[in-house]
Order: sequence, then C-alpha cells, then structure tokens
Amino acid sequence: MTTHIVAMGGGGFSSSEGFRPTGLDRYILSLTDATNPLVCFVPTASADDGLYVSRFINAYSSKVRTSVLTLWSGAADAIARMDEVDVFLVGGGNTLNMLALWSAHGLGQRFRSYMKDTDRDVVLAGVSAGGAVWHEGCTTDSYGRGITALGLGLGLVPGSFCPHYDSEAERAPQFKEFVDTNQLPAGWGVDDGAAIHYVDGEVEAFVSERDGAAVHRLEPTENGVTIDKQETRVL
Repeated sequence: MTTHIVAMGGGGFSSSEGFRPTGLDRYILSLTDATNPLVCFVPTASADDGLYVSRFINAYSSKVRTSVLTLWSGAADAIARMDEVDVFLVGGGNTLNMLALWSAHGLGQRFRSYMKDTDRDVVLAGVSAGGAVWHEGCTTDSYGRGITALGLGLGLVPGSFCPHYDSEAERAPQFKEFVDTNQLPAGWGVDDGAAIHYVDGEVEAFVSERDGAAVHRLEPTENGVTIDKQETRVL
C-alpha cells in the first residue's frame, strides 16, 4: 500500500482569506482513495489551540469527516482512533515541543509504523512545523532565540526542511549556513504556499497554491552550498 507525505512550507487554510481551504488542502484530499475519508487534525505544535482547531473544522467538515488528535486532554482516546484515519494534517507551531510530546505519547513510533504498513493507504501532511517533522532535521524558532538548527525529526523522509523560506528574512541565510556547516543535512527550503509531495519516501512532485511559491534544494559542496530552484506545479 501507499504512504503519501505532503510537507508544506506555509499556506493552506490557516493562512487563507476567511480561513477557507486552498489548492494545497484540496491536493491533500485528492491523494486518498477512501470513499468517505476521515481527516484528523493534529494541533500539538500550537498546544492544541482551540481557534486553530475551529478553523480546521470550518474548512474541512463540509467536504470530509473530521477528527482532532489532542494530547493536552483526551490523549488516550484520540490515539486509540489513529488507525481509523485516512489523512493526518499536522498544524504549525513549536516543532520542539511537538516532538517532545509525540515522543512521550508514542506518536512518533505510530507514524513510523504507517510507512511500513502494507495493509492500508495513509496521507501524512503538515504545514510549517507539521511539514518539517517528517524530515531528519529542520530550521526552527522553537527555542525563542532566533532561527536555529534542530537535528531532530521522525526521519520518514531523508534530509532537512526549512519552512517559510521566502517569508521570514532569517530563514534562507540561516538554512544555508546550517547546511554549509553540517548542522543540518542537505535539504529543502520551502516557500509559503509551496509543498513537497513524497510517495513511499521518494519525492513525487513539487506543488504550490500560488504563482511564485517555490521549493529550493540546498546541497553542500567543496565550494559551498548550491541552491537549485525546483519547478513547481501551480494547483
């Protein structure tokens, strides 16, 4: 069976006018073959923020069945229902805190098991922190002291991830420095509104919900870091 991962640098319903679903939201839903899919929002990185949850439900509930995986309360019941989910959508926020809570509750291992599950299809998607978490490492502001390198991640796909590559001035130069000094492995700088689509751990496509949103590949070489802009399909 197939595991899709969609890692967004930013964008989606939480950034749109009126918090309506965008091209990226619709793209994520198109990847599941379920007749009546269950989409589970995972707002751990925002401390299960109620307003964020409400915006997700308003954006998605008219199209699919929805659920929310909360860890600050009701964790056991939410985790018990994970195997029923067709699409997981992980929200943005504090990447470090999210990883710590996921580890404590065993979510990281659960998500890793889905990559090996030959009995079901699943879509693992996320924005910002929720896009970074599937990689080996990322840039983050989780420590509260500017943009730093975080060498943690689930490692479901190789390399590192930098969200908000075009919208936060520190992100691009800091990411380049982290790759150049081996604080992070080679990876992807992803603009707001752009995303990488992986199928079973391999890059399948680069997509975007607006003109100009791009994905950039950063690779260390003997002469410094090379940056290659990838061709992105506008949805």
